[in-house]
Amino acid sequence: MTFTTLSTGPGPSLGQNRLLQMLLGGYLLLWIVLAISPVDRQDWLLENILTMVSVTLLIVTYRRFRFSDLSYVLIILFMILHAIGAHYTYSKVPLGFWLQEVMDLDRNHYDRLVHFAFGLLLAYPAYELVLRCAKARHGWALVLAASTIVAMSGSFEVLESCVAQIVSPELGAAYLGTQGDEWDAQKDTTMAIIGVLISLGFAFLISGSNGKAVLHAEG
Repeated sequence: MTFTTLSTGPGPSLGQNRLLQMLLGGYLLLWIVLAISPVDRQDWLLENILTMVSVTLLIVTYRRFRFSDLSYVLIILFMILHAIGAHYTYSKVPLGFWLQEVMDLDRNHYDRLVHFAFGLLLAYPAYELVLRCAKARHGWALVLAASTIVAMSGSFEVLESCVAQIVSPELGAAYLGTQGDEWDAQKDTTMAIIGVLISLGFAFLISGSNGKAVLHAEG
């Protein structure tokens, strides 16, 4: 079983990709378990609207564009973190309470952790998407990927507030997870930016030749 990365190109078809089958099967099993008796069913439904859209989009576009195995691992890791947050509601995740106690924090920061993970884990797939589809140079691909993830982070903050107001205004505070912090959206986006900088900074240091490798392989 091979493990593909950006430099080696996309992975095999779903029927031949045992790793992706195991990852997808494991995620779906965990999602089903966490869908049973969540802390707040209505909040869980709201949290999973974007999840269903994202998963559907990845499945529908799989034949036309397959990410590398590394990108799928990173995407699924983020989806797992989000599934846990959706089950407990972000402000009540046990891991967040543990961190709050150990680090003497003023609130449950699990939502901050997931926003950081959004930038850290999804920047590489975005970089791969830009590099292969737009055929941008290595440096420009990094800039465009960073801009895309940061823009998505800010857009999600706006979209979440709109969804909360339209679908279930009474769940706004629980869904948004502000926990009384008026600067919550700005801090969440800042955490995503930090994650992006770390991820793409690392990619810049170790994969300077990836862009040429992928473009040569697909050209």
